[in-house]
Amino acid sequence: MIQRKKILFIIGSPNQTSQMHQIASLLPDYDCYFSQLYTKHPLIRLAISLGWADRMILAGEFKHKGDAYLKAHGLRNDYARSVYGYDYDLVVLCSDLIVTPDLRQFKTVFVQEGMTDPLTRWARFTHWLGLPGYWAANTAYNGCGNVCDIYCAASTGYKAQFGRMGTDPAKIVVTGIPNYDNAAALLNNDFPYHGYVMVATSDIRETMRKEDRPAFIRECVRIAGRRQLIFKLHPNEEKERAIAEIRQWAPSALIYTEGKTEEMIANCEELITQYSTVVYIGIALGKKVHSYFDVEQLKRLAPIQNGGTSAAVIAQLCRRYIEFKGPKDEFLRTTRTAITTISVHERESANYHRYPNPEGVFPSA
Repeated sequence: MIQRKKILFIIGSPNQTSQMHQIASLLPDYDCYFSQLYTKHPLIRLAISLGWADRMILAGEFKHKGDAYLKAHGLRNDYARSVYGYDYDLVVLCSDLIVTPDLRQFKTVFVQEGMTDPLTRWARFTHWLGLPGYWAANTAYNGCGNVCDIYCAASTGYKAQFGRMGTDPAKIVVTGIPNYDNAAALLNNDFPYHGYVMVATSDIRETMRKEDRPAFIRECVRIAGRRQLIFKLHPNEEKERAIAEIRQWAPSALIYTEGKTEEMIANCEELITQYSTVVYIGIALGKKVHSYFDVEQLKRLAPIQNGGTSAAVIAQLCRRYIEFKGPKDEFLRTTRTAITTISVHERESANYHRYPNPEGVFPSA
């Protein structure tokens, strides 16, 4: 009996988990397993055990949600390769900030999740010292570690950014990214409100950065004027604190802690964000948007819109790489043209085999 090849998908936030599930669903001819992002560094493991990392992607609510998602969808959880202990034929990662030595021995593909955090002074300092990207204490250097074999980028703008900040441009392929490649499909939804000003907050304080939230809320009120204001909180926020602040400074605003953020954006008239990837949905739909980032730069970075076929493109790339017989470093050099011109036929073929996602393409965020 021929043994099927095995792929490990590293998950993280709800968005990252959904993206990996979509790609895996297009690879039914392989045995797919999943694991929350993990590390074996003793100091970080100690911090996790003491609860100090509960706001990080490695632990706390993020890991609980990831494990629950895998269980709900009947997906096999091989956390930290500690359940099955397989030697995988391919590892698909949502982050290259932490890639353990045991994963680096396999073929690896990085898939961009969305927006990266701003480059703080601390991030620049740690990079100048040559420290690993996670020392920046945010995602500023995610995609810039140059430790994976192949990098899947959302756009040519992000390909240039990753290359400029450390990853070999020859490794980077512009594939688009699931969940942000078909904004037009969001216009058909059942969210009951229209014509409002939408605010998507960020977990700035929860990730140890400084924020004047009352001032931000007051600015949102100013922008909205007489229009209805709707807040959608980031899933990693301290919800009770955030709700109390909104009720104090914007008492007539509606507040959502759950729900499909992207559909709320589709129905809004104007979008206000801080450091949130969902700003790209607003940009793709032609909304007037606000962000702590430069909006013109965001437009240059915006994920390509390819009708929702990014997962299929990435799955085909993974299939070609896992079946490639030569050394890892020869794959991109010998098959670059084939990868960057994955045909419409292949995309349609991959979508034909796709498993349905019971909760829809877009996760609650």
